[in-house]
Amino acid sequence: MGLFKKKGDPISDRAKALNAEIAALEAQIKKLSATGEQRASRPRLDVSGGGQTMAGATQTHSLEPVFEEIDRERLKARNNPATAPARARDLEVRKWSLLAAWQRFLGYFRGPPPANPKLLNYLAAGSIQGLRPLRYEKRIARYRLLFLSICLFFVLWIIFEWVRHR
Repeated sequence: MGLFKKKGDPISDRAKALNAEIAALEAQIKKLSATGEQRASRPRLDVSGGGQTMAGATQTHSLEPVFEEIDRERLKARNNPATAPARARDLEVRKWSLLAAWQRFLGYFRGPPPANPKLLNYLAAGSIQGLRPLRYEKRIARYRLLFLSICLFFVLWIIFEWVRHR
Protein backbone atom coordinates (compact mmCIF):
# COMPACT_ATOMS: atom_id res chain seq x y z
CA MET A 1 0.00 0.00 0.00
CA GLY A 2 1.45 3.38 -0.98
CA LEU A 3 -0.16 5.57 1.72
CA PHE A 4 2.95 6.00 3.84
CA LYS A 5 5.53 5.72 1.06
CA LYS A 6 7.19 8.96 0.06
CA LYS A 7 7.93 9.59 -3.60
CA GLY A 8 11.27 10.97 -4.71
CA ASP A 9 11.48 14.72 -5.01
CA PRO A 10 12.85 15.79 -8.43
CA ILE A 11 13.91 19.18 -7.10
CA SER A 12 16.07 17.68 -4.33
CA ASP A 13 17.51 15.20 -6.84
CA ARG A 14 18.48 18.10 -9.11
CA ALA A 15 19.93 19.99 -6.13
CA LYS A 16 22.13 16.98 -5.28
CA ALA A 17 23.33 16.78 -8.88
CA LEU A 18 24.16 20.50 -8.91
CA ASN A 19 26.04 20.20 -5.60
CA ALA A 20 28.11 17.39 -7.08
CA GLU A 21 28.92 19.58 -10.12
CA ILE A 22 29.91 22.43 -7.79
CA ALA A 23 32.24 20.14 -5.84
CA ALA A 24 33.86 18.98 -9.10
CA LEU A 25 34.35 22.58 -10.25
CA GLU A 26 35.86 23.57 -6.89
CA ALA A 27 38.33 20.68 -7.15
CA GLN A 28 39.24 21.83 -10.66
CA ILE A 29 39.73 25.42 -9.42
CA LYS A 30 42.06 24.22 -6.65
CA LYS A 31 44.04 22.17 -9.16
CA LEU A 32 44.39 25.15 -11.52
CA SER A 33 45.33 27.53 -8.72
CA ALA A 34 48.06 25.11 -7.60
CA THR A 35 49.52 25.07 -11.11
CA GLY A 36 49.22 28.86 -11.25
CA GLU A 37 51.24 29.18 -8.03
CA GLN A 38 53.98 27.03 -9.52
CA ARG A 39 54.15 29.32 -12.54
CA ALA A 40 54.23 32.41 -10.28
CA SER A 41 57.20 31.04 -8.33
CA ARG A 42 59.37 31.08 -11.47
CA PRO A 43 61.16 34.43 -12.10
CA ARG A 44 59.80 36.55 -14.95
CA LEU A 45 61.43 39.25 -17.02
CA ASP A 46 60.90 42.86 -16.04
CA VAL A 47 58.55 44.60 -18.49
CA SER A 48 60.09 48.03 -17.89
CA GLY A 49 63.18 47.09 -19.88
CA GLY A 50 66.64 46.39 -18.64
CA GLY A 51 66.30 42.63 -18.85
CA GLN A 52 66.48 41.94 -15.11
CA THR A 53 64.31 39.42 -13.36
CA MET A 54 61.87 40.61 -10.75
CA ALA A 55 63.86 38.96 -7.99
CA GLY A 56 67.02 40.81 -9.03
CA ALA A 57 65.37 44.18 -9.64
CA THR A 58 65.84 47.00 -7.14
CA GLN A 59 63.06 49.24 -5.94
CA THR A 60 63.16 52.72 -7.43
CA HIS A 61 60.46 54.38 -5.34
CA SER A 62 60.94 55.55 -1.77
CA LEU A 63 58.81 54.68 1.23
CA GLU A 64 58.10 58.31 2.16
CA PRO A 65 54.42 59.31 2.50
CA VAL A 66 52.76 61.28 -0.28
CA PHE A 67 50.60 64.26 0.72
CA GLU A 68 47.89 65.71 -1.51
CA GLU A 69 46.39 69.17 -1.49
CA ILE A 70 42.83 69.44 -0.11
CA ASP A 71 40.33 72.17 -0.95
CA ARG A 72 39.53 73.36 2.58
CA GLU A 73 36.98 75.96 1.44
CA ARG A 74 34.73 73.27 0.03
CA LEU A 75 34.91 71.32 3.29
CA LYS A 76 34.03 74.40 5.35
CA ALA A 77 31.06 75.24 3.13
CA ARG A 78 29.64 71.73 3.51
CA ASN A 79 29.77 71.83 7.35
CA ASN A 80 28.54 75.42 7.69
CA PRO A 81 25.02 75.45 9.26
CA ALA A 82 24.23 78.81 7.66
CA THR A 83 24.33 77.32 4.16
CA ALA A 84 22.53 74.08 5.11
CA PRO A 85 18.98 73.67 3.74
CA ALA A 86 16.18 74.33 6.20
CA ARG A 87 13.34 72.30 4.70
CA ALA A 88 12.74 68.62 5.51
CA ARG A 89 12.56 67.66 1.82
CA ASP A 90 16.01 69.12 1.22
CA LEU A 91 17.34 67.20 4.22
CA GLU A 92 15.80 64.01 2.82
CA VAL A 93 13.85 63.38 6.01
CA ARG A 94 10.54 61.55 5.66
CA LYS A 95 7.50 63.47 6.79
CA TRP A 96 4.78 61.75 8.80
CA SER A 97 1.88 60.52 6.69
CA LEU A 98 -1.40 59.03 7.94
CA LEU A 99 -1.69 56.74 4.91
CA ALA A 100 1.89 55.49 5.31
CA ALA A 101 1.33 54.91 9.04
CA TRP A 102 -1.87 52.93 8.30
CA GLN A 103 -0.11 50.78 5.69
CA ARG A 104 2.76 50.17 8.07
CA PHE A 105 0.24 49.15 10.79
CA LEU A 106 -1.48 46.72 8.41
CA GLY A 107 1.91 45.34 7.37
CA TYR A 108 2.42 43.98 10.88
CA PHE A 109 -0.52 41.60 10.40
CA ARG A 110 0.50 40.30 6.97
CA GLY A 111 2.89 37.44 6.52
CA PRO A 112 6.30 37.99 5.01
CA PRO A 113 6.40 38.07 1.21
CA PRO A 114 7.58 34.87 -0.46
CA ALA A 115 11.29 34.67 -1.17
CA ASN A 116 10.68 33.47 -4.72
CA PRO A 117 7.16 34.34 -5.96
CA LYS A 118 7.79 32.84 -9.40
CA LEU A 119 8.58 29.44 -7.86
CA LEU A 120 5.44 29.73 -5.74
CA ASN A 121 3.37 30.27 -8.90
CA TYR A 122 5.02 27.26 -10.56
CA LEU A 123 4.28 25.06 -7.56
CA ALA A 124 0.66 26.21 -7.36
CA ALA A 125 0.03 25.62 -11.06
CA GLY A 126 1.96 22.36 -11.29
CA SER A 127 4.28 23.69 -13.99
CA ILE A 128 7.33 21.82 -12.71
CA GLN A 129 7.69 18.45 -14.43
CA GLY A 130 7.14 15.55 -12.06
CA LEU A 131 5.29 17.49 -9.35
CA ARG A 132 1.55 17.57 -8.88
CA PRO A 133 -0.27 20.89 -8.57
CA LEU A 134 -0.49 22.28 -5.06
CA ARG A 135 -4.29 22.32 -5.09
CA TYR A 136 -4.31 18.58 -5.85
CA GLU A 137 -1.92 17.91 -2.97
CA LYS A 138 -4.12 19.98 -0.64
CA ARG A 139 -7.19 17.99 -1.69
CA ILE A 140 -5.44 14.68 -0.97
CA ALA A 141 -4.32 15.96 2.44
CA ARG A 142 -7.87 17.15 3.19
CA TYR A 143 -9.39 13.76 2.31
CA ARG A 144 -6.75 11.94 4.33
CA LEU A 145 -7.53 14.13 7.37
CA LEU A 146 -11.26 13.53 6.94
CA PHE A 147 -10.76 9.75 6.68
CA LEU A 148 -8.52 9.62 9.76
CA SER A 149 -10.98 11.80 11.72
CA ILE A 150 -13.84 9.42 10.91
CA CYS A 151 -11.70 6.41 11.92
CA LEU A 152 -10.80 8.13 15.21
CA PHE A 153 -14.47 8.89 15.85
CA PHE A 154 -15.43 5.23 15.34
CA VAL A 155 -12.63 4.01 17.61
CA LEU A 156 -13.69 6.43 20.35
CA TRP A 157 -17.34 5.43 19.90
CA ILE A 158 -16.46 1.73 20.25
CA ILE A 159 -14.43 2.44 23.41
CA PHE A 160 -17.25 4.56 24.83
CA GLU A 161 -19.84 1.80 24.17
CA TRP A 162 -17.55 -0.84 25.68
CA VAL A 163 -17.10 1.26 28.87
CA ARG A 164 -20.84 2.00 29.08
CA HIS A 165 -21.85 -1.68 28.95
CA ARG A 166 -19.39 -2.61 31.68
